[in-house]
Amino acid sequence: MLSFSILGALQIRTATGFAEISGDLQRNLIQTLLVSEGRPISGESLVEEMWGDSVPDKQANALQAHISRLRRKLKSLEPDLAVSRVTIHPSGYRLTIHEGEFDAAEFTKSVRQAEAAGAADAAGTAELLGRALALWRGPVFGDFPGGTICQLACARYEEYRMRAMELRFEAELRLGHHAAMLAELHEAHSNHPLRERFCEQLMVALYRSGRQADALNVYRAMRRHLSDELGIDPSPALRHVEHAILAHDPALTGGARTLLQPA
Repeated sequence: MLSFSILGALQIRTATGFAEISGDLQRNLIQTLLVSEGRPISGESLVEEMWGDSVPDKQANALQAHISRLRRKLKSLEPDLAVSRVTIHPSGYRLTIHEGEFDAAEFTKSVRQAEAAGAADAAGTAELLGRALALWRGPVFGDFPGGTICQLACARYEEYRMRAMELRFEAELRLGHHAAMLAELHEAHSNHPLRERFCEQLMVALYRSGRQADALNVYRAMRRHLSDELGIDPSPALRHVEHAILAHDPALTGGARTLLQPA
């Protein structure tokens, strides 16, 4: 059994260690097949992804040569496997990935599970998403983002990561872990200064930690940043948190849940 990881530099783990995929074209090929998550992808799309504007002569032959090379590589890693993982279909080429073998698929599944659970099980959500976020070793594909398909996949998985962070912070705040989350919330807000949900959560955590002035300063800085960068005002949700802090709304201390509803 193999496992494929792209939440960081591409890794293929075998029973005896990690396998090396040599050559940019081979890496681009397998990364594109991986982010298709078991769906066939056309030969034309693969050619464009691998070569961009520098399409080789006899592109079909060139692609087939790389497909054959990848098949041989994967076969060498699973010599007992009767059928190749890379198969051809009327709509293109497909890489067979079984459940539990692909870190990005497992990660997005966990985020969807957390979204479906809602606010009912804060402890379970915090644990689930803590494990899921631990799968990340760095940027998707590391320093080799590939072509358009892979770059779009990078953006998709990164958005799932932001959502997972928001949901985990929400669950931790519901559990009363505001002090323990302050450092991570500061980091998330600093790294993503236009993401208002992180700002809201940081303000709530600061207020609950007895730091009302700091919470309001975070809001004022966010308001200036939104105005300078985007020419917009804070969202109603963010303004609501500011008003609640100024009014010492009991909901902020966990007695009510209206300020902690998932976005």
